[in-house]
Amino acid sequence: MTLYDRILGGLYGQALGDAWCMSALLTPHDTWQRYGGWIEGFLAGPADHPVHAGLVAGRITDDTEQAVELARAILDDGAVTVAGAARAVVRWYHAVGGEACPYVGPSTRRAVQQLLAGVPAERSGARGDTNGAAMRVSVVGLLYPGDPVQATRAAAIQATPTHHTDVAISGAAAVAAAVASALAPTATLDLVIQHAMRAADEGRALGPTWMGASVSRRIALAVDIARHAAAPRERIQMLYDLVGSTLATSESVPAAFGVLAMADGDPIQTAIYAAALGGDADTVGAMACAIAGALRGASAIPQQYRDQLDAANPTIDFAGLARDLGALGARLAAAS
Repeated sequence: MTLYDRILGGLYGQALGDAWCMSALLTPHDTWQRYGGWIEGFLAGPADHPVHAGLVAGRITDDTEQAVELARAILDDGAVTVAGAARAVVRWYHAVGGEACPYVGPSTRRAVQQLLAGVPAERSGARGDTNGAAMRVSVVGLLYPGDPVQATRAAAIQATPTHHTDVAISGAAAVAAAVASALAPTATLDLVIQHAMRAADEGRALGPTWMGASVSRRIALAVDIARHAAAPRERIQMLYDLVGSTLATSESVPAAFGVLAMADGDPIQTAIYAAALGGDADTVGAMACAIAGALRGASAIPQQYRDQLDAANPTIDFAGLARDLGALGARLAAAS
């Protein structure tokens, strides 16, 4: 498996988990009842969904939209910068309709309003503690194959304009480090999880103190639940009840590692389990499947699903982004 295949897998994995879980409802019970079991493919957003009503099957949401805008800003700047991250989120906000868009997260909405009012990007993300920085950060991890330390530092930089708190940076660092670790030729799922937990602790020291449970300890809890002897549906319910699946960083990021561990790193099975979790399932799925895709490569995502993602999201050139991020990552490594 080539590095390019792993980077492409990370990008397609992000979109796969996002779009696969877009149709999930707010609880595991409601999702299971609505669909009569597991969600086993791309479905349209239900007409009564509070956020995703009307979205076509295979359509991504804010998770991947922001990740793509962030990737484009990084490529424009040649590095991960606070200014580039701010520019990316403002550009995304206007593209989706601003205040009229139903899926702009609370921290991001507040930060963009601050940025548009002229507040510097170094201060606009104050008090941002939800999962917006973690949901888009996989593209940062793709720049640093096998280097979770650099990915952790860059995760904090991109979080600053919208989510400049210790807990939000902790969650973003965990995801970025996991993706970077997954790109290493000798990567294993256990090593990826270990690097994520270490990065969560290191990332927590990179932002101002705010409220929130330990991301690293809750990742450990989620993985323990994932490897419990109970049936898969029971473990999903345990993750929902004991870890959570809301917009809170210390719930959704650990939950992502829980479903990733349940699926043993397989991108499709990870998406199935994330969708069953309900809550902010699209964000959980985007984070978890980005890691799974980077670990297993694009070849682990059947071509039919990649084709569906291409068709439903024609403005995204997944192959081109993978090529360009890989080239920039090589330049950054050579310069370090």
